[in-house]
Amino acid sequence: MLKKIFISGLLDGIVLILWAFVANAILGFKSRIDMKQIPNESQVYQVLKENIVKPGGYMCNSPLTPAGTFPLEEQVFSIRYSGMGHASAAQELVVQLAMAIIAVMVAAWMLSVSSSRILSAYSRRVLFIAAIGLLFAVFSDLAKFGIGGYPLPSLLLLAANDFISWTLAGLVVAWWLKPKSIVVTSS
Repeated sequence: MLKKIFISGLLDGIVLILWAFVANAILGFKSRIDMKQIPNESQVYQVLKENIVKPGGYMCNSPLTPAGTFPLEEQVFSIRYSGMGHASAAQELVVQLAMAIIAVMVAAWMLSVSSSRILSAYSRRVLFIAAIGLLFAVFSDLAKFGIGGYPLPSLLLLAANDFISWTLAGLVVAWWLKPKSIVVTSS
């Protein structure tokens, strides 16, 4: 069974790469959410480069009011700096792919030790993995809402992308992890 779990993780890695290519390279998904261009990018880049030197997450607020509070109607900007540049793109891709394969292998293992009722039907096996994707979407993507976070429409798209990715992974895992013989007990 461990061999089947390992192979399903590798197959899902291929599926996730193909989906990421379709979603990002063809549909432009990631660029619409995280890679919008700033009109005066070179000036903003210089200010950021001079003022943000350590990797981390930063907030940029408007000046305080005379009463010492933040103006409620002013925007708040968040800035993320990983300390990495474009030369690290290949390394980032390898790490993300490894994390995806490990996550899917864990999900495949969870499926393999689930009840015979779930294992008995292809649709239930797919839904089992898709439900894991839904949990990730709710507790990971939707949790990024708020001041300095993502706007709600972007979060819904990120959550939908994760759910679609896990559902596609579920299609492969459910196909690959077919039980040889299952005795379904009635409850």
